[in-house]
Amino acid sequence: MGMTVALSGCSSWFGEDEAPPLPGERLSVLSLESTLQPDPELADLDILLPEPEPMVDWPQNGGLPSHALHHVSFDSDIPQQDWSVGIGAGSMDDEILLSQAIVARGVVFTIDAQAVVRAYSAQSGKEIWELEIAPDYESDGSILGAGLAYENGVIYATTGFAEIVAIDAPSATVMWRVPVSGPMRAAPTVRGGRVFAITVDNQTIALNAMTGETLWTHRGAAEGASFIGGASPTVDQGVVIAAYTTGELYALRVENGQVIWSDALAAAGRTDAVSAIADIRGLPVIDNDLVIATGNSGLTVAIDLRTGFRVWELEAGGIQSPWVAGNFVFMLSNTNDLIALQRKTGRVKWVTPLPRTDDDEPVVWTGPVLAGDRLIVGNQQGTVMAVSPYDGKIIGTDEVSGPITLPPSIAGDTLFFLTADARLIAYR
Repeated sequence: MGMTVALSGCSSWFGEDEAPPLPGERLSVLSLESTLQPDPELADLDILLPEPEPMVDWPQNGGLPSHALHHVSFDSDIPQQDWSVGIGAGSMDDEILLSQAIVARGVVFTIDAQAVVRAYSAQSGKEIWELEIAPDYESDGSILGAGLAYENGVIYATTGFAEIVAIDAPSATVMWRVPVSGPMRAAPTVRGGRVFAITVDNQTIALNAMTGETLWTHRGAAEGASFIGGASPTVDQGVVIAAYTTGELYALRVENGQVIWSDALAAAGRTDAVSAIADIRGLPVIDNDLVIATGNSGLTVAIDLRTGFRVWELEAGGIQSPWVAGNFVFMLSNTNDLIALQRKTGRVKWVTPLPRTDDDEPVVWTGPVLAGDRLIVGNQQGTVMAVSPYDGKIIGTDEVSGPITLPPSIAGDTLFFLTADARLIAYR
């Protein structure tokens, strides 16, 4: 068994019972590194958010096929850990946990770093079943990433073994197994009886969800350098948004894969080795008439869904998924700035720099997730932070004894964290 993950004094990261600050003047060197500044013309503009809505299930990466969740309800002002359980093999070397836990019909489903799918009671954390889906010819079980999606009683798994597997969720039996052109580093997206997945060689595949039959494919250009992990396809309004490691976005028709438009998220003038990687790792979002996406090389864009016209662009990029809520977009940049943008213009309302180093080690933050009037972010040092979406002020922080490399899933007023050392923890 792995070590138990627990929040110490978990009330503080939601803004309660915080200890008084230490005396002395605080000079943040982090703010000196920020390149974005709030737009003074937005100084008097209030951030108004939609009313929180409950998420009964969290059936796939990003919650919904559109990845547009707006404002998720979370009623607990002082969340407490309810249960914690190990889910198998965690991240190490060539075995990586890359996708969130998913939740459907009161059951939490996970896939570990050795291709074992497990089901747990969302109420108690008790294991219901487990199923190893690695093919027989793979002796070490290492998959370097995988992910799950759920629809109509079926779990769909993508793996680094270049296979997509359909599992009957109640019985834990494999319904079909389909080989594809290459390994996958992101969870699939499922909607309307179709499964969509993207391979590491930049091919989007659409399958019949019941039979596994290939309906169509689309191939992008090859890219030599990319991050581990990838963006699940985004699906809404008859359109699939495929994000490739080249920094290219393609809008494809759901029914036949025909290209509607394409764009490239590559900012000019990037010379360092990391920002020169054009990969799009964060999930693009389809929100009504806009596609909002951010790329590593330093560009975030809003694109008209139907025409492909670029409505606005911002010279700030990252590898985390933007979060759209009403008239605002919240995002984490690759300089660890948490940013609020006006949705229709891309202008900056506020910027909150997050810590970039801890004992001289770089800090990588994940998120944000907007739940119960809090933007929740976490990092691989085990810090959870809550930030006000209205003004960017830090409400509270706390430490979790486990590295956070994935944003939490939310279902039934419960936060489910899946840590890199393979602990699934439920907070209510």
